[in-house]
Parts: sequence; structure tokens; C-alpha cells
Amino acid sequence: MPEPTASDTTEHQHHGYISAKDDYRKRLRRIEGQARGLQRMVEDEEYCIDILTQVSAMTKALQAVSMGLLEDHLRHCVTDAVAQGGPAAEEKIQEASLAVKRLLRS
Repeated sequence: MPEPTASDTTEHQHHGYISAKDDYRKRLRRIEGQARGLQRMVEDEEYCIDILTQVSAMTKALQAVSMGLLEDHLRHCVTDAVAQGGPAAEEKIQEASLAVKRLLRS
């Protein structure tokens, strides 16, 4: 039987956010509601500043979800990979670094 690769192992492990999955789902549903609210505001030709205020609130909510997921990834996925060592550790560290760079650009 072949040895599992780093990607095989990753696919079968629980992700770090699994314990807070319901919280993330609730937060994302609220953000979804905010997006629908923004659409209604534009449709109803609400005042620009009021729309921008809501866009800012939605952006902050998405950033909070992103930071929570990143923190969970570092605490679980990266920590587990580093403990195991080998190429999987470097792969997870690189993934996290790239994720941080993407978040900083947004």
C-alpha cells in the first residue's frame, strides 16, 4: 500500500475551523444578508454615504471571518504540519504566507 502524500493527509484531516463551523456559517449568513441589503439600498436609490457605510461594515465583517480562518489555519493545520516535519511543514508555511499576502492586498 502506498504511503500517503501531504495532500492526501491534508484532505482527510479536519480543518482548524471545524470546531467553530456553525459560528462561521452564521457570520457568513449575516454577511449575505448585508449584501442583499446593499442591493436593496442601490435599487431604492439610497444616499451614497449610507451605502458606503454599509459596504464598510460588510468589508469589516468579511475581514473578521478571514482573520479567524487564518488564525485557525495557523493554530491547527500549520502547527500540525510543523510537528510532523518534512515537506508538508514547508508547504503549510508557504500556504499561510501566501494567504497573508492575499489578505493584505484586499
